[in-house]
Amino acid sequence: MTTTTMTAHSDVRTHDAGPGRRSLAVLRLATGFIFLWAFLDKTFGLGYATPLERAWINGGTPAQGFLRSDTVTGPLKDFFLTLANPVTDVLFMLGMLGIGVAVMLGIGLRVSAVAGTILMVFMHLAEWPFTPLTASNNPLVDYHIIYALALIVIATTFAGDTWGIGKAWRRVSLVQKQRWLI
Repeated sequence: MTTTTMTAHSDVRTHDAGPGRRSLAVLRLATGFIFLWAFLDKTFGLGYATPLERAWINGGTPAQGFLRSDTVTGPLKDFFLTLANPVTDVLFMLGMLGIGVAVMLGIGLRVSAVAGTILMVFMHLAEWPFTPLTASNNPLVDYHIIYALALIVIATTFAGDTWGIGKAWRRVSLVQKQRWLI
């Protein structure tokens, strides 16, 4: 049996190829697709959450529609109603697209994690899960919180390095100068 001393580089490379890294890559791709799919469905009215007649391209108002719906409940309802405007629609849709594409590519994961977490916490609070017999099955941890946690895990574990372009992204000179873009 030959004993080999592993360098830090080979240790990392072996770790990158392992099942844990591949599992994180699958989590990253699935989470990114959740955001990208929401963008596509709301933009084109694919008939899942958004019917064709309410599609953004047909004059639908994705953020306003949600913020003005009966889904928004609780003591923050008036606050969320003040956010309902065309600018919010554009920001929401750009956020869904940007988060989805960046996470799927494995780039800008820190920014995506922060933006996505803020978005998910706001949506969680808008549905006010703390009132019994509301839409939520769990007042503290629902799918909004799980998506936010998934984004945080993806960003903090460099999950964009496996089956993504995270390593190449970190070599871009702008990203090296502005480390928050990782």
